[in-house]
Amino acid sequence: MKVMARSDGRTPDQLRPVTITRNWLAHAEGSVLVEFGGTKVLCAATVESGVPRWRKGSGLGWVTAEYAMLPRATNTRGDRESVRGKIGGRTHEISRLIGRSLRACVDYKALGENSIILDCDVLQADGGTRTAAITGAYVALVDAVSWMRKKRMCPGDPLVDSVAAVSVGIVGNTPLLDLCYVEDVKAGTDMNVVMTGKGAFVEVQGTAEGAPFDRDTLDELLDLAAAGCAQLTELQKIALA
Repeated sequence: MKVMARSDGRTPDQLRPVTITRNWLAHAEGSVLVEFGGTKVLCAATVESGVPRWRKGSGLGWVTAEYAMLPRATNTRGDRESVRGKIGGRTHEISRLIGRSLRACVDYKALGENSIILDCDVLQADGGTRTAAITGAYVALVDAVSWMRKKRMCPGDPLVDSVAAVSVGIVGNTPLLDLCYVEDVKAGTDMNVVMTGKGAFVEVQGTAEGAPFDRDTLDELLDLAAAGCAQLTELQKIALA
């Protein structure tokens, strides 16, 4: 791997400092403040008895997510989407991504006809908000499931694996792990990778913003992401211990 100087002094294959703080909210069944460097996301898990109408009577549970960003999470103020009266396409896309990622580690039958909603609110954005949200939301999900099992709401253990996510990209011809904002805006290739704790891929979102990339570059980025997700999985385990 070619070595380059990063704005925060990290090596190309180094994560930003990651902090996972559980029980950040008093009322949610599971809550986590997750920090990837300057990116801070509050993830709250809510348990509801019952499932969406289309799933009733199936004996299966449901997990979904909603994502939002506070007006001053970024350098300039953004209007609240609730005030505009319309949720943006990016918000919809990221909400669906988080939901899909978390459902990859859930046994619906063991969850019973119950729903868990993960609200992921970006308090401060410095790149990688969706990957931080997924990583933190999984920990909040674990705490919500523990709450349900104590209440004997689950017929079994709904969690079959863990899930974490990280960004990778090409900046100045160098593959980098966990891009902060100043790197993200300069990236010729930008990719978000979601993986299970066992090392399986859940989702890979990659785009060549500049020149197209070849198979060797793709493999190098996926190797970087796999190593990063493995580190995040260990940090999740430490937070949950």
